[in-house]
Amino acid sequence: MPSNETVRRQRALGGGLGVIVLAAALVYHFFPRVFHVNPAELAPRRASPAAFASAPGRQPAQVPQGAELDAGPPLTLAPAAVIAARMSKGTPSLPEQLSADTPQIQALLARASKALQAGRLVGPDSAAALYAKALHDKPDSRAAAQGVNQVRAQLVAQAGQDLAVGDADSAQELLEGLRGLPDSAGDVAQLEQGLKTLARVRPMLAQAASLLQQGKADQPQGASALDLYRQVQALDSSNAMAEQGIFQVQRVVLDRALAAVAQNDFAAADRALAEAAAIRPGSQQLSDVRSRVEGIRQQRASGLLAQARSALDAGNLDLAQRLAGQAQALQPGLKGIEEFQQQLTNARLYASYKPGQVFSDRFVDLPGQAPAMVVIPTGSFQMGAADAEDDHADAETPRHQVSIAKGYAMARSAVTVSQFREFVRASGYQPDSLKLGGASVYDERSGALRDDSRATWQDDYAGHPAQGDLPVVNVSWRDASAYADWLGQRTGKRYRLPSEAEFEYALRGGTQTRYWWGQQAPTRKVENLTGSSDRSPSGRRWSNAFAGYRDGYWGPAPVMSFEANPFGLYDIDGNVSEWTIDCWHDNYVRAPVDGSAWLNPGCSVRVVRGGSWGSSPDQVRSAYRQGADGRVRSARVGFRVVREL
Repeated sequence: MPSNETVRRQRALGGGLGVIVLAAALVYHFFPRVFHVNPAELAPRRASPAAFASAPGRQPAQVPQGAELDAGPPLTLAPAAVIAARMSKGTPSLPEQLSADTPQIQALLARASKALQAGRLVGPDSAAALYAKALHDKPDSRAAAQGVNQVRAQLVAQAGQDLAVGDADSAQELLEGLRGLPDSAGDVAQLEQGLKTLARVRPMLAQAASLLQQGKADQPQGASALDLYRQVQALDSSNAMAEQGIFQVQRVVLDRALAAVAQNDFAAADRALAEAAAIRPGSQQLSDVRSRVEGIRQQRASGLLAQARSALDAGNLDLAQRLAGQAQALQPGLKGIEEFQQQLTNARLYASYKPGQVFSDRFVDLPGQAPAMVVIPTGSFQMGAADAEDDHADAETPRHQVSIAKGYAMARSAVTVSQFREFVRASGYQPDSLKLGGASVYDERSGALRDDSRATWQDDYAGHPAQGDLPVVNVSWRDASAYADWLGQRTGKRYRLPSEAEFEYALRGGTQTRYWWGQQAPTRKVENLTGSSDRSPSGRRWSNAFAGYRDGYWGPAPVMSFEANPFGLYDIDGNVSEWTIDCWHDNYVRAPVDGSAWLNPGCSVRVVRGGSWGSSPDQVRSAYRQGADGRVRSARVGFRVVREL
């Protein structure tokens, strides 16, 4: 353990050190200059609102009520290039303060601060002169050096702004103030160079303004206001007058675009917009005018399309086409233009119907309507049989290309007993089965057709009263044509029997195979055909039939009992064969190639097309054709009609 004497010595030493530290603290607090400390720097530092506001992206600080704030110097905005130049140079280093500022220096600094806040940068009693004097009188004054740096920065920035707007006098005055500040040689040299450049570009700016006033904004090339403004920018990239002049030049070009739009010359407007974009790409005024032009373009194009629709509704297809073309040229992506072009095509080819559309014409002078019709699309096909097709006959050759350039509508099914009955009742027409007497009907005992003088159009294939939904049979070519003419009178439309080419084109339904369903016997119920599995009421079988096929009918079936072909036609190659308008010819030599009927004056033999409930497989081929006397009434022959569009 330490002795009592040691403890007493330690206590005495500690007490002495405590007294020394306390004395030093008191001296520092009440007499700080002994330690070369400025009492003003001991006060809490006060922030300027401008300092907070000037920081990019910084939110203003929350300041308690009653707190005293330094107002700070007024914020002077300088061009970006000037500020960047200042920042790249850095700020001169501040001297290390060796002694506190004297009251005289403090008074100078206070006056300088007020001058700076008041914006008096140059002159006899300016911030520049007062801070420079304070720094001269006390070179180690940090506050003076700090003030000089602030004044220098503002002088350089403001002088740069004056140079940018062409105010040489103000820039020269600021330059003179800058000369009196220490460490300003580099800034002075830069501003002097700026003044020389300004002296060079001022005549160019004046000449450019004169050319702009004369209407020579961007033309003639090489001697326009735009060319001079570009030259000024090449000499002084931050020249605000040149930038403003180019803005005005672009405004002139944009006004030219709007004037062209007013004259409905959108091509000239587009050229002017392109020229304006080359002058100042991405400018707001360019964007605004472009939006206006596009809006007017949209409005004009939509108006033209509306006029085209009105012309189409009025039946003026040529005018509708011209107006639609103008609308599309004006705005290629105009909404609704493709749909309208399709409507126009349909109007030209299908009387405004659509391919595949089903419709029925109503009678105009009495209750009732025509059979349901389906619109057949235009197209081309190879008519007749190929040389390599099995079972083909010379009458089906030569195979030839036929083009159907105009649409037509064909009845979806053969004309029914009910429909023909309505015709006979309303018109008083006497069918040939009554006028000439009888028809050929199926004989179950012999399995063949036989003449029956009592059979009429009201009977079925076997000579019994027919149901209304069966296809009408025992009708002659004259009967079929009379029915078509009657429909035309009742509806005001052009009805007729189909041409042979129209019938084969519709039967094939866009195919070129042996049958419309393919090359072989059907594997599903597609038509009322002769099938090896079919049986007559007495148990008869077909001697030449589609192997393995059964449709459940020996004679005709109610119309539309089976599948439709690709064009939406029912029973087109089965149920009953059908009359066409054509005269019979032994082959296709010199046959029409446009789908029209092949007629000869006074011909008595007409063409019958399509298979029937009693046709052998080779007679159901799409190319098969046969001729029959126009007076024939057969239990295997009916008809359907065509409506011209």
